Amino acid sequence: MFDDHANAPASRWISVVFLRGEEANEMLDLISDSGPASAIEHLQQWDFGDETTDAALTNGYVYDRIPAAITDRTVEVGGSPYALTYSSSFGYVSLLRRYSPSDDTAFASEVGTQAIHPARARHADTGTWAAARNRSTPSAGHMVSL
Repeated sequence: MFDDHANAPASRWISVVFLRGEEANEMLDLISDSGPASAIEHLQQWDFGDETTDAALTNGYVYDRIPAAITDRTVEVGGSPYALTYSSSFGYVSLLRRYSPSDDTAFASEVGTQAIHPARARHADTGTWAAARNRSTPSAGHMVSL
């Protein structure tokens, strides 16, 4: 029905490591003292190549753009496949790596097929995901609030 591959970006971002708490505070101190490039260099030790890519794809840590909020700082060092996002306000640091989804087409197709077919089989007989009920009868004790 929908072809997500037609609109897929040429490259995407995967999460290498996300730190909070004391670990993030140590990295935030390093960023403050030595700059974000030092933090990127230090955090690269958690990138295990294909293992990191597979884990990110499996767990859904794949992004079309670098995920960042208004309070985040984002740093990309020229020529590096890495991007660093961090927030002193919220106490976290994240290292992401650029990758080409064409390298993982077979993996994505396999995962997508596994995810779609059980849902189709589960609802094939009803034609809808919602349970049928008489909507003209009000349900006592049920309120909707916006």
